Amino acid sequence: MVGLLTPRESAKFIAENSRDVFIDDAGVRRVAELLLAKASGPELRLGGWKALHELNPRAADEAAVNWVFVADTLNFSFWSEHDEHKCLVGYRGRMYSGYWSLCAAINRALDEGIPITSASYYATVTLDQVRHILRSDTDVPMPLIEERHRILNETGKILLEKFEGSFLNCVRKSEKSAQQLMQLVVESFPSYRDVTEFEGKRISFYKRAQILVADTWSVLEGEGDGCFKDISSITMFADYRLPQVLVHLGALKYSDELLQKLLKVKSDISRGLAPVLLFNSFS
Repeated sequence: MVGLLTPRESAKFIAENSRDVFIDDAGVRRVAELLLAKASGPELRLGGWKALHELNPRAADEAAVNWVFVADTLNFSFWSEHDEHKCLVGYRGRMYSGYWSLCAAINRALDEGIPITSASYYATVTLDQVRHILRSDTDVPMPLIEERHRILNETGKILLEKFEGSFLNCVRKSEKSAQQLMQLVVESFPSYRDVTEFEGKRISFYKRAQILVADTWSVLEGEGDGCFKDISSITMFADYRLPQVLVHLGALKYSDELLQKLLKVKSDISRGLAPVLLFNSFS
């Protein structure tokens, strides 16, 4: 896309022009040392994704790739207004919240014989059917059900029209390149295009697109169609938890003005004057 900075270029430009958030080199080194110590452990190995959670697919086939595509297409906005009341999905004797509630709902639907990972199904799935598939086991529904329904219909139709109904065909068109797959995803599927303007530049985050690339690489175990030669070129995902973690570890610093605003929000939350939202882990 002409004039649009890539996620890596965008991060560099933002870091060079930010007025309220700053990178601390010594803190970055400390984080790098922490990650280096973890790198030899099982969590960060290629097989760690499947071992990370019991809800992730164990196979490395077309069905698993299509599962990943649906999960990442719907991987947004799981916050509830109040942290003590949230959407929970029960599956095989356990209750799941947040992103894992979505994964549990997908697996529950498949167990019930609902082909939720089939594009021919979710291209025409109704709102009531989506409400049933993503139903909560509490009185708090999964957020943005109407938006999830719209995106499922839109994405399913595009997948059928351009890739014969299978995300694996999209993966194959990327010619084993993480960058090509990311670009193909954001060009083909509108819901993956998280772009904006900052200081006169068009910048991209591509949070879910990059997660989709990484999850595809992981579910295919970096082999065959998932042997992306440039997998290390994708960036850290712009998750809303990361600023909290990086500030806590000293890699990011906030201006006094921003810090005071965040502390005020935290104080309002503790007094019940503001919703929890993304500040519920700020410390």
